[in-house]
Amino acid sequence: MPTTPASTTPAPFTADDYRARMARAAESAADAGLAGVLIAPGPDLAYLTGYRPTAETERLTLLVVAAGQDPVLVVPTLEASDAARAAGAPALTLRDWTDGKDPYGVTAPLLDPAGRFGVSDNAWAMHLLALQQTLPGTSYVALTEALPMLRAVKDARELARVEAAGAAADAAYGDILNVRFAGRRESDVAADLAALLLRHGHSQVDFTVVGSGPNGADPHHEADERVIERGDMVVLDFGGLKHGYGSDTTRTVHVGEPTAEERRVHDVVREAQQAGFEAVRPGAGCQDVDRAARAVIAAAGYGEYFIHRTGHGIGVTTHEPPYMIEGEERPMVPGMCFSVEPGIYLPGRFGVRIEDIVTVTETAGRRFNNTSREMAIVD
Repeated sequence: MPTTPASTTPAPFTADDYRARMARAAESAADAGLAGVLIAPGPDLAYLTGYRPTAETERLTLLVVAAGQDPVLVVPTLEASDAARAAGAPALTLRDWTDGKDPYGVTAPLLDPAGRFGVSDNAWAMHLLALQQTLPGTSYVALTEALPMLRAVKDARELARVEAAGAAADAAYGDILNVRFAGRRESDVAADLAALLLRHGHSQVDFTVVGSGPNGADPHHEADERVIERGDMVVLDFGGLKHGYGSDTTRTVHVGEPTAEERRVHDVVREAQQAGFEAVRPGAGCQDVDRAARAVIAAAGYGEYFIHRTGHGIGVTTHEPPYMIEGEERPMVPGMCFSVEPGIYLPGRFGVRIEDIVTVTETAGRRFNNTSREMAIVD
């Protein structure tokens, strides 16, 4: 029987929470030698202010955060009332502009005319170029490059949301094991997964990868019309947002009894995932997680078939820094949340991936996905 969705709703973030986040962003920008940060609608704006514009618009909306000055949100007048209702609005000043006026002229006095600013990755080029034309002495750098760890370390209430999202994804996986796979299209199972995520409290489904048989050898395969057959290995990778924070988990199941080779490959990936998890500890480099998982797969003779990084951060988006990949020497610190998801992909045959979201504690790692990592047999 399907499990009952969790009903607990976490307490909302307050204006003080958003005030602290903006203050930390201003301080981090100053430490990085920046005059401030410019935040367009998207995950950074939601994280810093709680404001999520209802629709994409060509009208300039921009949060200006800089050390030594109060944060200001520049908004179109026709959206100012929505912005004023955001949870973080009491912690900032709203400055609106009307159609027919120059929004860049409104914004320019807020900026150091010779400053270098971090800009959220999803800012529109037309707005950035217009600001640069208005203030030719300014320069800009992508926020992911300048302040990659801005959202990476979660506080206790954020961790509770990521944990709840993980538990909901686990419940969806438990339910999907009870549906029929053989004789149905991948897209049918993907639709089931999406419905289950929503049933278990997700407000948004970001992806439902269902890769059966040879399609499982494509790590980001989009579920299509292929009919799942008995004897197929099936990669299930799914997630989205619950309470504004992300879930992302992968399990690989088999339709009917697997072959000895399929069991071996699955066992290797499971061992690699465990090794990656055991490498999680404060002070160790992010790349150590990748190295630990990759070493297991390479030792088993499948190194060339592990074709992606071992993990990515998660928070208000399902993919964000930090990244668990060779060359990322940044140390892990308590409160970071990221995936550990090694895989083996045999072209034209099948793939296996196992993924948990993990957080760094004061001493080690803690999983937010706790379903069995053994191969499940489905009908």
